[in-house]
Amino acid sequence: MQKYDVIEWSRRVLPVLGGMALVGCGGVEPIENEGLVCAAPATMPLPASPASPLAWQGPGGPAQTYSTDVLGVNCAFLDGGPEDDTDHHNTVTMLDGYLVMPWAPEWGGGGLSTYRFDDPCTPAQVGTSFSPLMRETHAAGFARMNGWKAVVNGVNGIQFWDLANPAAPVVTSDLSFKGVFWPDAYARVVLSVFWQAPYVYVAAADNGIFVVDASDPAKPVPITKFKFDPPLRAGAIFAVGNLLAVMAAEGSRTVLLDIGDPARPTPIPGGTFEIQDGAGVRQEAYHAHLNGDKTWYARKSMGGGVIIYDIANPEAPRYLGDYHAPDGNGGYVFLKENVAFIGESHFAEAVDVSDPTSPSLLRRFNLTGDLDTIIPIGNVVVLSVDDKAEEDQGSAVAPFLEAPDTRGPEVTMVNPRDGATAQPLTTRIGLTFGEFVDIGSLWEGSFLVRKVGTTEPIQGQYSGQEGIVNFWPASPLEPDTEYEVVVPAGGVVDFNGNPTQTEFRSTFKTGPCALPPPPPPYSEEEE
Repeated sequence: MQKYDVIEWSRRVLPVLGGMALVGCGGVEPIENEGLVCAAPATMPLPASPASPLAWQGPGGPAQTYSTDVLGVNCAFLDGGPEDDTDHHNTVTMLDGYLVMPWAPEWGGGGLSTYRFDDPCTPAQVGTSFSPLMRETHAAGFARMNGWKAVVNGVNGIQFWDLANPAAPVVTSDLSFKGVFWPDAYARVVLSVFWQAPYVYVAAADNGIFVVDASDPAKPVPITKFKFDPPLRAGAIFAVGNLLAVMAAEGSRTVLLDIGDPARPTPIPGGTFEIQDGAGVRQEAYHAHLNGDKTWYARKSMGGGVIIYDIANPEAPRYLGDYHAPDGNGGYVFLKENVAFIGESHFAEAVDVSDPTSPSLLRRFNLTGDLDTIIPIGNVVVLSVDDKAEEDQGSAVAPFLEAPDTRGPEVTMVNPRDGATAQPLTTRIGLTFGEFVDIGSLWEGSFLVRKVGTTEPIQGQYSGQEGIVNFWPASPLEPDTEYEVVVPAGGVVDFNGNPTQTEFRSTFKTGPCALPPPPPPYSEEEE
């Protein structure tokens, strides 16, 4: 049995969709539809859909060509700051044309740094800021809300940053959770976050997961807490549309949940499983990733490598393939254009997964320290160690391919799935791309949702991280209505500005007129 707790903080009664009050469907009074109450909420306190793509402030991704003899050779190092950076690094990404690098040790005290990265072997730091309450960050989510905002791990919960000025990132707010504390590297801390704006889903190890309303990142409000029974040490967490995936940290279990009602994660029947290798032996993973209707695991038991599961049918996940590195010890895994990039503690690897049933090694990389993370950006990778680094060398840049990236991103997954029916009115639409994409390129002309037979896109909020993007409609969808999702050719772009080459379309249909009620009150006290 899964144990589901709803926590309602006394600061306000929190409705389901970003602080919306329920009013009548098409009028003031509620109406009945087959015994179900239809309610249309007031406007969400969120910015409208962007009317155009956001022009980069920075120069964008790598634009250099490399000779074969320098591929895989570290050519530059990244350091957050000579005084505060303890050389404990994890995931980097690109935002607004700049490289963004969070850095913090597991015990706390870190920051965010930004760099020009068009010439990766001579990166130029643009800005850096320190926060004593930032903690080792395995994932960072981003949304465009009156300027760029980011969410990262905090010492006692999560932390929001304002990145509107890349030369001077500033902390917007800190949110603490009861039961989350340091010192504790794994059992009681926040291990990962996912921002499906305006909600943040927080993987908090043995605490389970928290759901937070961040409609106003300066005043985030916790909504619910979901505890797993039997316990699952929630490590990785990903939201794609109405699907939430939670993977155990240093464990073998994954739980797929329905978040059609975003405030109430509900386990999908058949969606809880233990990962195995090709021989049917249960294996553990340190961390995981979600992309292309698949879950990807950085194996850590009996060696490293990657284990791949097909979750196209979330009620019947199935083993797809694996690659074994006997001398490895998995950290984190990410995808770019059919290549899996895996940190293996002692080294990092690029693995060809164009045939996920038979992955094969392409190249190894090295950096002194506990090399857990390798992030592909254009034709280079950024290697990061979170312990035992050489001074000022917590992250390194290494060329991976000779020519700059000229291939545009491709949609690899949509949720709700194409042709889905009876979807809730609180549906959000999620896509995964075959690589990380520029979320500033998300607007109503590049990722649009509209009623079938109309041309006007509905309004809402975009957000994204790690190749996953989401659209949250500003108002609940209409009942018994078919919608289409369109990503046109030339729409969404990657970190090098390459646009999608072919159009993507899918459709889904909503169910009857019904909205879930607000979460009931619940005590914040521990049981």
